[in-house]
Amino acid sequence: MITVSDKAKEKVAVLRADAGLTDAFRLRASVAGGGCSGLSYKLDFDDEVKPMDQEFEDKGVRVVVDMKSFLYLAGTELDFSDGLNGKGFFFNNPNASRTCGCGESFSV
Repeated sequence: MITVSDKAKEKVAVLRADAGLTDAFRLRASVAGGGCSGLSYKLDFDDEVKPMDQEFEDKGVRVVVDMKSFLYLAGTELDFSDGLNGKGFFFNNPNASRTCGCGESFSV
């Protein structure tokens, strides 16, 4: 499962409203090759669920993940920070053995 912190939930709601998206749009989390640690995180809104997608709901936020990405993201919490050390979404990923300084990439 992928969970969502309260701060991430609030930011997702603001982003969805600002973009004029309906509740049919889910948050799509994925992993792609790249970044300084080898794998990088991606977040986007998507109104399509593909046959092999995994779908989770936490705190009213529906998160969709393709099967390949789910292997890397199982047990991850999506969080949001607006502090002085950086602003944006970040992933608390128990599967990552190493992360880069900016938190946007990882390796297992």
